[in-house]
Amino acid sequence: MTALSQTALLHELESVVEKNLDRHLAMAREWFPHEYVPWSEGRTFDGPLGGQPWAEADSTLPEVARTALIVNLLTEDNLPSYHHEIATLFGRDGAWGTWVHRWTAEEGRHGTAIRDYLTVTRAVDPVALERARMTHMSAGYINRHGDEVLHSLAYVSFQELATRISHRNTGRAAGDPVCDALLARVAADENLHMVFYRNLLAAAFELAPSQAMRAVADVVSDFQMPGVGIEGFARKSVAIALAGIYDLRQHRDEVVVPVLRQWDVFAVTGLDADGEAARDEIARHLDDLDRAAARFEEKRDARRARLTSR
Repeated sequence: MTALSQTALLHELESVVEKNLDRHLAMAREWFPHEYVPWSEGRTFDGPLGGQPWAEADSTLPEVARTALIVNLLTEDNLPSYHHEIATLFGRDGAWGTWVHRWTAEEGRHGTAIRDYLTVTRAVDPVALERARMTHMSAGYINRHGDEVLHSLAYVSFQELATRISHRNTGRAAGDPVCDALLARVAADENLHMVFYRNLLAAAFELAPSQAMRAVADVVSDFQMPGVGIEGFARKSVAIALAGIYDLRQHRDEVVVPVLRQWDVFAVTGLDADGEAARDEIARHLDDLDRAAARFEEKRDARRARLTSR
């Protein structure tokens, strides 16, 4: 079977986009960021208005929850770059364009709400946070899959679910019901976004099974979260993983495996030689992830035992 061009893929999937856009709009719930922020707790900071400077003692959140919230927020902050990438890839016209703008509008609430919460509750140093935002956004974000439609759809299918889980677990780790409710609301948006993209790639498996399988294999074998460019991301990710907010086991068992199961990748028919090879790569990568997750869990358990013995 001749591979479909990127233009042909966009055209063939347009009706699927339209159908799933209607589904999304019917299911999406209107919500307002200001309703999830405890404004009465706020007080003026130092600077032109002569308030009180931030102090470490101001924050009541566990350190790892603060770390995860900062990573989540800085990731959300790069929305202008994300919008540019998907608008360039999917276009600004028709159902694709309507989805691009709707997705961007919904994602824009996340950074607004999280930043307002962190600022009002004095959970993090606002000066350090703003400097980190400037550094991260100045670097921008570049889609590692370029103009590859199916690779990009595969990536966001996994990434949106990973982000949902990270937000949800961060809310629980915060130990603050207000933060938990806010991040649960954000996570609900991310879940709907994941379903949208997952459904598109499911349609692509019927349209071009080998191309879709290759895209999935390439993405799962080299997956990185969009916030990978955040300064100190590796160190922060380790802390987040050690706390069980988002680790390799969750990535494999709660993100990769459920999405692959929805696509039923191991039962897909009509694959050419490269499609079959790609499916074998997926199977091997699942085994590799399982072993890596087990090693990390052993090390984490040993670390916890040492800390307990002290």
